[in-house]
Amino acid sequence: MDEKSPELLKGSVEQIVYRNENSNWTVLELESEEKLHKVVGVLPMIGVGEILNLSGRWVDHPSFGRQFRAEYCERHLPVEGDAILRYLSSGIIKGIGPKTAIRIVEKFKDKSLEIISNEPNRLTEIKGISPSRAEKIAQEYARQFGLREVMLAFADYGLTPSEAFRSWKRWGNTTIEQVRANPYLLCSSGLYIGFERADRICMNMGRPADDPGRIEAGILYVLRHNLNNGHTCLPADKLINVTVSMLGVTKEQVSDMLDEMVSSFVVKEEMLADRRFIFLNYIHKAEKYTAARIQSMLQSPPPSVGNAEKSIDRVEKRCGITYAEQQRLAIIQALKKGILILTGGPGTGKTTALDAIITLLEEMGQTVAITAPTGRAAKRMIELTGKEAKTIHRLLEVKWDDEDTPAFERNENNPLDADAVVVDELSMVDSILFESLLRALKTGCRLIMVGDSDQLPAVGAGSVLHDLIESGELPTVQLTEVFRQAMQSNIVNNAHRIVSGKMPVLNYRQGDFFFMPQNDTQNVVQTVLDLCSTRLPSKYGITVGNGIQVLCPARKGELGTQEMNRRLQELINPKTQHNHEMVVEGVTLRTGDKVMHTRNNYDIAWTKDGGEIGQGVFNGDIGILEQVNPRDSAISVRYDDRVALYNVQDAKDLELAYAVTVHKSQGSEFEAVILPIFRNIPLLCYRNLLYTAVTRAKSLLIIVGSKLTIKEMVDNNRKTMRYTGLRYFLTQGHDTQL
Repeated sequence: MDEKSPELLKGSVEQIVYRNENSNWTVLELESEEKLHKVVGVLPMIGVGEILNLSGRWVDHPSFGRQFRAEYCERHLPVEGDAILRYLSSGIIKGIGPKTAIRIVEKFKDKSLEIISNEPNRLTEIKGISPSRAEKIAQEYARQFGLREVMLAFADYGLTPSEAFRSWKRWGNTTIEQVRANPYLLCSSGLYIGFERADRICMNMGRPADDPGRIEAGILYVLRHNLNNGHTCLPADKLINVTVSMLGVTKEQVSDMLDEMVSSFVVKEEMLADRRFIFLNYIHKAEKYTAARIQSMLQSPPPSVGNAEKSIDRVEKRCGITYAEQQRLAIIQALKKGILILTGGPGTGKTTALDAIITLLEEMGQTVAITAPTGRAAKRMIELTGKEAKTIHRLLEVKWDDEDTPAFERNENNPLDADAVVVDELSMVDSILFESLLRALKTGCRLIMVGDSDQLPAVGAGSVLHDLIESGELPTVQLTEVFRQAMQSNIVNNAHRIVSGKMPVLNYRQGDFFFMPQNDTQNVVQTVLDLCSTRLPSKYGITVGNGIQVLCPARKGELGTQEMNRRLQELINPKTQHNHEMVVEGVTLRTGDKVMHTRNNYDIAWTKDGGEIGQGVFNGDIGILEQVNPRDSAISVRYDDRVALYNVQDAKDLELAYAVTVHKSQGSEFEAVILPIFRNIPLLCYRNLLYTAVTRAKSLLIIVGSKLTIKEMVDNNRKTMRYTGLRYFLTQGHDTQL
């Protein structure tokens, strides 16, 4: 975003309108020059009567009007009796209510806060305050004073109030001391302060490159970074080599530090297939727990259902349907084994078999919970089964803990009431989420897992579906027969040809699958642009805003999402005098643009159409830019029924979404998909990427490009390789006791 000098606002706090106790997102009224202003931002423990020096931006909220969005805050306590009374009466200090505040200020007047800070024993001079209560008041006041110091010190490091508050919650009044001693503590999980920023702070302090704290932080950074690549662990030799290259230190120094970290239980090591692997502790715990719980469920299944065959016959007769042999086997396994993986490609009848399983379980009087990893997938289950379905997060009753990470109300101590849980789109579920789901299952609960093992693995770390199947430990039914009705879809036919290593049929002249050959990159680009801007809107009445999605194998290059988004924006939403724009890290964002949010951010405020306010925008959310205000450096984005407001910092998490990568599209289904395939990057030229892209299309798929490149992708059956431990823990005799 174009750099602008921050605006300043100084005044006294008149009223706290709203405060989120977890994130400390605050809405307050500030009196400045005899005017009241609405101020919003992460403002921890601000109290009525305080004097604030704020740095930030004026923004126009679509629902609440003009506001000052505070990005940095310098706080000063009130110094006069009336202001001190208002401050203490606000309840900001636990142990002091309005009546006690009056007594304190009547007794000590302008020195009230000084007394609380330096001579708290004198509070006992006031009726009703015992020595123990005076001590608690002093401790609470000292705690808040420590936060003020942290916020001021962190501002010098270029860190935000939100980052200061998260750190202070972690270390309290020792925060400044600890961070100065080891700036790499800022890289700790839950603080969301990257290694690069901590490293910059440390280098500015004059620390040596081989500082032990730096090497340890570097190792942890490499492990955490590779979670984003899907790996739950790394071979020790690879981990050491990457860390050496990144930090510019010796191999011996990194190896010695890694050994020390293992010995002190900072990380975990395992020998998997005679190779040493290193795990972050929590991901190691997740995979070990998952293996143990699965083994426990296999060893102690729920009671087998008698006369399963007759029950299936009864459903067939009532519904006028005949289940295929594999479908019948899946239904029987689900009823008798209590745990099942049901997998298969499009058109193989997974939903039909699943519907029978749910029906029979409910007829037995069992409560069935249906869940999926995304809202779109859950909505699709509702449409297909006619029954309620929830996202996994909603099913487990997600709450955000003190570090803005998901914590679930449903767990071992408060399990789900369901007798059976059906999980759709399991290929999208990562190791941590799967562990959380298993922890919420009561003893004897049936677990039916449905997914397509030929799709790309989850965006998060782990390869749960693949590892469960590969272990050979769980009952698994793979549906392979494509039913006649589904065979009428060319998308379905070609998806199965691709996954079996055959070339898709590319010469269809009607139906839902079309190939448009082109002999150079520019022709591919121009064809995609024409399809999006005129041809598809004219023929089918759909647009990039309500049905068309371009999927690209890569981000970079002439056919990558970055360049394709630039060209599509230029064509579909060009600059006019009516649509404002601003530049965010080199990318122009304009009113009316289709955008995607790329990182979980729990601090972004949103307002629903009905007036409800809340916080949190998540990775993968797609919306439309409703308003761009260059003067205030503010952006508002509509995500379905809510509008989120972005400031300078938050807007860096937005990118154009006329085109998205195939990986980003996983788990989504679009009315029409346009897929440019032409001389792909070799690393992105493989079969299950093409298969995943094709199966994202609901009603129409158009491939534009090269038949040769399509053949190269079909011929390359390289699976997306991930380092994980789950399969080994399930099969290699590890101690997997619960």
